[in-house]
Amino acid sequence: MRFLLFLLLALTLSTTVSAERADRDQPVNIEADRVTVDDRTKTHTFEGNVILTQGSLTLLGERLVVLQGADGFQTGIATGGRAGLASFRQRREGTDEFVEGEAERIEYDTRSEQAKLFTRAMVRSGGDEVRGDYIEYDAISENYAARSQPSGGGGGRVRAVIQPRSGGS
Repeated sequence: MRFLLFLLLALTLSTTVSAERADRDQPVNIEADRVTVDDRTKTHTFEGNVILTQGSLTLLGERLVVLQGADGFQTGIATGGRAGLASFRQRREGTDEFVEGEAERIEYDTRSEQAKLFTRAMVRSGGDEVRGDYIEYDAISENYAARSQPSGGGGGRVRAVIQPRSGGS
C-alpha cells in the first residue's frame, strides 16, 4: 500500500511540476549582510538575510554556502530564515504558476539538477502539497521522492494534498 501511494504521488507531481528552463541561462545574484570567500577551497559563505535570485528562482535563508567544484558546477546549502526555514520559489515552465518549498536545510546541486530538502520539508505546486522529513526533487526527470522518519515531527508519515484536475488539464 505504501508503494502504491508513493507511486501515485510521484506520478502526480512529476506531471505537474517543471521548473522554468530559461532560468539556467540567467546570472545568479546573491545579497547578504556578510560574505566570506575562501579561494583555495572555492567556498563562498553568505550570512544574514540571504536572497539568491536567478531568473524566476528566488532562494531565501539566513545562511547560504556555495561550493564550486573544479568542473565549474556548484553545490549550494541554504539554512535558517523565517521560522528557521530556508525557502525557494520558482516559476513552472510555460505557465504563470510557481513551485515553492521550504525546509530547515535545502541543498541544490547544479550538475545533477537535484534539490534535497531536509527536516520540516514542504513542496507546493499549484494546489498540490507534499510534506515530510525529506523531499528530493530531480529537475531533469521531474520526479519527487518524499519520506518521513518515525522520530520526526510528522509522526513518521508523509503528508500530501493532491487537487482534482479538470478533464482538460
